[in-house]
Amino acid sequence: MNGKVAYYCSLCLLPRVVGNSIKIALVVGVILNLINQGSVLWGDASLSWPHFLMNFLVPFCVATYSAVKNELSHRKKTSDVIL
Repeated sequence: MNGKVAYYCSLCLLPRVVGNSIKIALVVGVILNLINQGSVLWGDASLSWPHFLMNFLVPFCVATYSAVKNELSHRKKTSDVIL
C-alpha cells in the first residue's frame, strides 16, 4: 500500500501537474472569492481568511486529482499498447 501512495504522491508533484493546478486554482479562486466575498469589496463585511484560502485550495486539489487520474489513465493506455 505504501508504494501505491508514494506513486500517487509522485504524480501529484510532477511539474506540469503542479503548474496547471496552480493556474486553475488562481483563476477559479479569484472568481469564487468575488462571488463568495464580494461584499468585502464594498466595505459591507470583513474578509474571512479561512474562506479566502479555501476558495483557492479546493480548486487546486480538484485540478490535481483530475490531472493525476488523467496521467494514470494515459500511462495505463500506453502500457496496454506496449504489451
